[in-house]
Amino acid sequence: MEINSDRTLDVNASKGIEEGEYNAGKSLLGNKNATGSSAFILVGFAEAHKFHSLIFAVLMSLYILTIMTNMLIILILKSDAIFNSPMYFFLMHLAGLEAFYMTVIIPKLLENLMVETTFISYIGCALQMFFFLFFGVAESFLMATMAIDRYVAICHPLRYRTIMSKNVCLVMVAGPYLCGTAVGLIHTIVTFSGKFCSSVINHFFCEVQPLLELLCGDTYSNEVLIMGVAIFAITLPFSLIILSYIGIISTICGLPSSESKYKAFSTCSSHLIVVILFYGTCSAAYLRPKSSYSPSLDKILSFSYSIVTPLLNPIIYSIRNKEIKGAVQKLWRKMMSQ
Repeated sequence: MEINSDRTLDVNASKGIEEGEYNAGKSLLGNKNATGSSAFILVGFAEAHKFHSLIFAVLMSLYILTIMTNMLIILILKSDAIFNSPMYFFLMHLAGLEAFYMTVIIPKLLENLMVETTFISYIGCALQMFFFLFFGVAESFLMATMAIDRYVAICHPLRYRTIMSKNVCLVMVAGPYLCGTAVGLIHTIVTFSGKFCSSVINHFFCEVQPLLELLCGDTYSNEVLIMGVAIFAITLPFSLIILSYIGIISTICGLPSSESKYKAFSTCSSHLIVVILFYGTCSAAYLRPKSSYSPSLDKILSFSYSIVTPLLNPIIYSIRNKEIKGAVQKLWRKMMSQ
């Protein structure tokens, strides 16, 4: 299917969408689309339309596998008393965030692959952007929380239970969700408060940068604000992680034996791998100016941190954590014996 970004085509293509959802979006966000369209068109992977069936099958398999893997992690962590510690409490929330994070994108993407281009209502696009940012930013700050937890466990082991009390853990896990809400609202309101000169989004979901490309007039102030929020959402938690690991490495280097050093480092190696995967792709996607934006590159980066990372994270934790690996094996043997 050939995609035409001409504005007249955008208006005609979206005439069949009900005006009700558009009016609801206007009242919520105070915006009027300059194209007169009540919906956006998601281009998705139109350039690879010959492989849509293959991509659909792969994505459906990855989605089911990711949901099942993360739900299995949550089930295991809640079912065994051995996992009654702050580290596993945070890991359980991370698994839940991964599952929801992927669910915001994949169902609409699968629909896109089936019909080649798909409509998404004005308010539906705003909601998708909000929840994508909400879960993504919450995960970013939760990783910083997990790094602080590892710092306390390794650098202050005798006071670990006292410092990481139940109330402290609840506050530390609530913080990421509050930050996710704030960032999601700011991004969504700023983006949708402008007027859009086109209805065609050259992406497979309502991502910030592709929508910024559609805004009419000078978008410099929008870019500055969005870049500032992105710096807060990425560099602040990443800085906390770096500071935590400086303290961790310093403590590990002071341990007397190689065995104790290995044991201490093994407790945070899984987290470190996940951090590198997540922040590497997110930084490349968000911490760059609009002038360097490339639709093809942005799709690849978005695919990496929104689809690949949620699948790899539980696998990494399962493989490198003896307790989780043992619990999975125990559950498997129990299922096979029935």
